[in-house]
Amino acid sequence: MYEYVTHGTCCRKISVSLAGNRIEDVIFQGGCDGNLKALKKLILGRDASEIITLLRGNTCRNKGTSCADQLTYALEEAQKSTAD
Repeated sequence: MYEYVTHGTCCRKISVSLAGNRIEDVIFQGGCDGNLKALKKLILGRDASEIITLLRGNTCRNKGTSCADQLTYALEEAQKSTAD
């Protein structure tokens, strides 16, 4: 499982597990529990590259980022770590 420390969000860390390029599991630490549970249900089993394209740049209030946007960076880093 790849662990990503977030920047600028209430969620402090995102742990991601990929099977190939498919999202196998994601765990959010902190953040809005209900929204992040829903986000997890929507992305499990989906292609990580598709989710990155779909959610990159999504913002929360005036933060310039969001938990969904930070998830895209976590997925990108997880992809890189499995390619090594």
